[in-house]
Amino acid sequence: MWTSLCQERDARIEQVDHKDLNFTEQILSATSFSRQLAEQMTLAKAYVIIAKEHNNLHLAWELSSRIRSCQLLLSRAAMRGEPITLKEAEPIIKSLSSLIFKAQDAHYDIATTIMTMKSHIQALEERANVAIVQSTVFGQLAAEALPKSLHCINVKLTVDWLKKQSLQGLADDKRNSPRFTDNNLYHFCIFSDNVLATSVVVNSTVSNADHPKQLVFHVVTNGVNYGAMQAWFLSNDFKGSTIEVQNIEDFTWLNASYAPIVKQLLDANSWAYYFGGDQDLKVEPKLRNPKYLSLLNHLRFYIPEIYPQLEKVVFLDDDVVVQKDLTPLFSLDLHGNVNGAVETCLEAFHRYYKYLNFSNSIISSKFDPHTCGWAFGMNVFDLIAWKKANVTARYHHWQEQNADATLWKLGTLPAGLLTFYGLTEPLDRRWHVLGLGYDLNIDNRLIESAAVIHFNGNMKPWLKLAIGRYKPLWERTKSFSMESPHRKGITLGCLLLCLGVLGLPVLYPKLSSLVLVWTGICHEHLGSFMSLLWRCKDTGVHTAIQEAPAELFG
Repeated sequence: MWTSLCQERDARIEQVDHKDLNFTEQILSATSFSRQLAEQMTLAKAYVIIAKEHNNLHLAWELSSRIRSCQLLLSRAAMRGEPITLKEAEPIIKSLSSLIFKAQDAHYDIATTIMTMKSHIQALEERANVAIVQSTVFGQLAAEALPKSLHCINVKLTVDWLKKQSLQGLADDKRNSPRFTDNNLYHFCIFSDNVLATSVVVNSTVSNADHPKQLVFHVVTNGVNYGAMQAWFLSNDFKGSTIEVQNIEDFTWLNASYAPIVKQLLDANSWAYYFGGDQDLKVEPKLRNPKYLSLLNHLRFYIPEIYPQLEKVVFLDDDVVVQKDLTPLFSLDLHGNVNGAVETCLEAFHRYYKYLNFSNSIISSKFDPHTCGWAFGMNVFDLIAWKKANVTARYHHWQEQNADATLWKLGTLPAGLLTFYGLTEPLDRRWHVLGLGYDLNIDNRLIESAAVIHFNGNMKPWLKLAIGRYKPLWERTKSFSMESPHRKGITLGCLLLCLGVLGLPVLYPKLSSLVLVWTGICHEHLGSFMSLLWRCKDTGVHTAIQEAPAELFG
């Protein structure tokens, strides 16, 4: 009976066109030997575990041997692209069947098998969950890392800023430009420590503007990147637009006595939460992103304090690309509201209950959990209405209420949802399309119609893990000169700061070969560069750079 059925099945299988063979379909087919072998192998694996638990090692060895034979046969069939024949399958199926009956005779009944399988499925699920968490953590680490090329750009630009007095003089001349406070112009603000990303935002905005000379960009960065940001925007012309670069460390008024967020960011527990060795796996890795410790991330709530003479601004995140003229935003009627933003509640999970803790009565008594959320990243702010509604004080109130992080976890959006509650004007969705940093399936027509596309999410366009489909949208707006700066100048600048700051010139013999290999510098300049490293140790990096010969930096 068995032989006749197998022969009939084998005859059907032999009629399959080998060119069209799909091995997955073979495994799923009820009439294929591949399916029968796979099922017997799965059952045999369960009996191997049970046999080992009952110390029947000989049976476990026999089953394992047949399983290996089965795996080998399936692998060969997949590689050659041909179905398994009766002649190949019959000996393995018979031997496996015999061993499975032997296991059943040894009292490894179905109930025992089911219980064993359940326990091992649970163990596998736990391992899979751990793997998922680890994958998320590694992805988060990759998202937080700054690529070496971008770091080197910053270093080279910082060197230029420190060495070229003309740049610093030009910055002083522009510091009090009347264009910075002219309300007849169009003002944009960007708060970032990423020179390349900020450049893309500015470049894409002016490239799509009808009148780029009427655009003014207000950039705020941190002390580490201030020189690089100044050097870049002073050395390049963005179609006649005006660009102001400020250092957040000069905002002496933004201190712990005035801003609750400053006090919270300086708290030792906050730093331990982000950088401590003991981390709770139950907390989403993205919520441990150290960017939340950056005060730059919270400057959006202090725009009237930073620019007291301006009446209306457009706020742009550094991970956006502008595709259309944004000046019509300034003529939109916000109907007395402070914040013009695109709502994000087309999907149910972008409502208030997603971001806020409605089990807390402070939240549940004042807000509707189904209120539509909106997006930061491209916002129009009416600063006259802002001051009238005393929005910054509202922000301070909610930050103080959340000192123990019980109202929301982290980030600026939950605080924004509370601060601008009842003060937000919904904008047309085409002004701001989000998700290019995590969503693989955004409609091309929506992207093409968008005024601003936003790479929110971990897959930033300047990282290797960027979504390939969207990356060209960002890369086409990069400035060419920033794409390929002088390689020797970059690598020497990197080596100077990375080694000089750490006082590593004491490793002179080893560093000599390192410099030659890494930078490709010729022998005639090697001695000068190593002397420069010694100077970094003795006099400090800034002094050493000022005194360095220009040929070392290209």
